[in-house]
Amino acid sequence: MKKGCIGLVVLGIIALALFGWVKNGYNGLVKDQESVETAWAQVENVYQRRADLIPNLVETVKGYAKHEQETLEGVIEARANATKVTIDPKNMTPEDLQKYQAAQGDVTNALSRLIAVSEAYPDLKANQNFLELQNQLEGTENRIAVERNKFNEVAREYNTKRRTFPTNIIAGFFNFDEKPYFQAQEGADKAPKVDFGTSSVPSVH
Repeated sequence: MKKGCIGLVVLGIIALALFGWVKNGYNGLVKDQESVETAWAQVENVYQRRADLIPNLVETVKGYAKHEQETLEGVIEARANATKVTIDPKNMTPEDLQKYQAAQGDVTNALSRLIAVSEAYPDLKANQNFLELQNQLEGTENRIAVERNKFNEVAREYNTKRRTFPTNIIAGFFNFDEKPYFQAQEGADKAPKVDFGTSSVPSVH
């Protein structure tokens, strides 16, 4: 009887230890996954901030550069297309992120062309509203780069944990999928930049 009781106690201790290990591993992965989702929300916020600035920028440029209709329409179209591409951070795939990044890259390129056009219009370049919007966009591009880097760092920490033994057993059993990273064309973790030129107005950050 004593041996049987001892055996049950040992089994109970093993079961509790196993439960504690699974619980801690699972909760750790959940915490890291939530960090990834929070970082992604910040990425979306800064891209949305840029999208919100575009209509005012387009209207301002339109008042001085009415003949640049194709460029203006290009910015509007790129913005519209980018807002259609959304990602569920819980089920994010490399293909999803690549599509999202490509759409936002089109916005960056369209904005770059629009700013380049402004160089031909001195009155536009001197317009206070245009200068403020330009500097707000510069600040937003900086935020985008920062938040993308933060997302990559958090995603990398999560991915490292889910691949590390023995946590990888729990990750596989509970379907904690790997998270993709932002990949810049020239150098990892660098967001595409819009060349806004320079102005005398301090940047809005």
